[in-house]
Amino acid sequence: MTSKIKTGGKVPAFTAPATGGESWRLKDAAGKKLVIYFYPKDMTSGCTRESQDFRDMYAAFRKAGTHIVGVSRDSVASHDKFKEKEQLPFPLLSDTDEQLCKLFDVIKEKSLYGRKYLGIERSTFLLDATGVLRNEWRKVKVPGHAEEVLEAAQSL
Repeated sequence: MTSKIKTGGKVPAFTAPATGGESWRLKDAAGKKLVIYFYPKDMTSGCTRESQDFRDMYAAFRKAGTHIVGVSRDSVASHDKFKEKEQLPFPLLSDTDEQLCKLFDVIKEKSLYGRKYLGIERSTFLLDATGVLRNEWRKVKVPGHAEEVLEAAQSL
């Protein structure tokens, strides 16, 4: 399956359940750049570290006119706990039906202890202020990633 959106293409409007019992819509970021980062699971070491990195650099992203949202297949209740525990200043979107995962083509075959399963491949997408996808990072390694995304956002 190929990605439904390509770099240089406009991201279609979407709405997803978010932390705090709200729905988050792509148009909520209209006129601002947007980082959407997909991660496999709340409260796991790599995902926690990645979220902390975006949290710690949040002020710099805001200064660059950039919103941040995190996305995983976890429930809103799980996201609310994760957001509170890590004091994340941005919304986490719940994608239990995998609509966003499919739109951004982040569901990949993975292997754990020899068992194959489908899961979220850690990926980040940067949209410009008009909703056009400008950068994508796939198979993300956490160390240094948030810094690299911030540099890309600052250069847009």
